[in-house]
Amino acid sequence: MANITTRPVTKLGIVGAGSVGTSLAYAALIRDAAREIAIYDIDAVRAEAEGLDLAHGTQFTGANTVTGGGNIEALAGSDVIVITAGARQKPGQSRLDLAGVNVGIIQNLMTQLMEQAPDAVYVVVTNPCDVLTVAAQKASGLPWNRIFSSGTVLDTSRLRLLLAREAHVLMTSVHATIIGEHGDSEFPVWSSASIGPVPIRDWKISGRQVFTQEYLDAVTHDVVTAAYQVIEGKGATNYAIGLAGIRIVEAIMQAENAVLPVSAIMQGAYGIEGVALSLPSIVGINGVYGMLEMPLDETETRQFQDSAETLRNTLTKLGV
Repeated sequence: MANITTRPVTKLGIVGAGSVGTSLAYAALIRDAAREIAIYDIDAVRAEAEGLDLAHGTQFTGANTVTGGGNIEALAGSDVIVITAGARQKPGQSRLDLAGVNVGIIQNLMTQLMEQAPDAVYVVVTNPCDVLTVAAQKASGLPWNRIFSSGTVLDTSRLRLLLAREAHVLMTSVHATIIGEHGDSEFPVWSSASIGPVPIRDWKISGRQVFTQEYLDAVTHDVVTAAYQVIEGKGATNYAIGLAGIRIVEAIMQAENAVLPVSAIMQGAYGIEGVALSLPSIVGINGVYGMLEMPLDETETRQFQDSAETLRNTLTKLGV
């Protein structure tokens, strides 16, 4: 029999077997994002059951192996580790209210994870993800480009969905991005937003300007509060963040150098350092290769600085 060649084994580690962690694993399975998926949670029984449930479906996906359990050693050798563990956001609670509890969890976790997978790229999904990215980087000593968060990848998708519906075009034809904090101070960059090559404010249907300032303000509000709406109705957001997280994992695993609005620790763009904020960034095999300085108008520059200030204040209060 001839030698059988298989594609390289890629391993995805997921910390947390809650609704977000399991949605990530399910998305990874369906999209065939990694050959091995290992789910770890301190609730070993839950993690094992989730791993088993997913493994039972692998006949219908790629050649994947899925495991789940309470043994952190199972994450050893992971290429990418996505962190979803932490206290859950409650209805009416802001992402920043969660900060204190989750900083403690992630600091403790990073020490353990570094023993298992010192060479992995780490993606933080737990909220408030910008604050936790800084805490995790300091606790682990990892270079800034190998530990970052999902940032506004999902928020940007939410924005494009609403704009595409209103413009009656395909979502991928909408070029608009949310930047800043993944939270209440995030904002869309309208000055460079377009549908195809047409600036957003110039888009017309039957001669009517579709995107008035009133509409743009309303859509901004809808995107910023979208998570609260979902949490109010079902207790958590999980499916869309699962897909958004795996989109980031694919960019890393497949060395895509894709431009995605992830949140990494700023290295001096716009004169900002030391806080993690979302900007369109090149994401590939070693994590973030660079954060892109997009043109911002005066208002947007001020909003971005305000977003940085919000996070700096939180980090100071938490002593991170």
